[in-house]
Amino acid sequence: MRKQLVVIAYLLLVVTSSCATYRPIVDQRSIRDVQQYQFDLAECQSYAQQIDAGASAGAGMITGAAIGAGLGAIVGAFFGRAGDGAAMGAALGGAQGVTQGAAYGAATQRDIVIRCLQGRGYTVLY
Repeated sequence: MRKQLVVIAYLLLVVTSSCATYRPIVDQRSIRDVQQYQFDLAECQSYAQQIDAGASAGAGMITGAAIGAGLGAIVGAFFGRAGDGAAMGAALGGAQGVTQGAAYGAATQRDIVIRCLQGRGYTVLY
């Protein structure tokens, strides 16, 4: 169980540190002044950092662990091992929750950067 928690904590750390520096692919023809674009990109990234991807991942982990523990306990009870089932379900559910929560937080940050740049007149391709 301790090993699963370490893996979940590692996933949380990796995923939450990745998306605030998202660099979109922008049509070069829409960039009139490279320095202004760099300034705008940095400002849009700072807006995106206001969304805490770590909080989304953490909330996903807690929710996933709770649901996984409940389902694991039910399945484990059929075999006379409700505690083991709950522990395994919590670990698996927590890992799944981290992944989904972090993906949601990262996608939100990415969307903010894209919308911000588009609002400033840039053509964002991806």
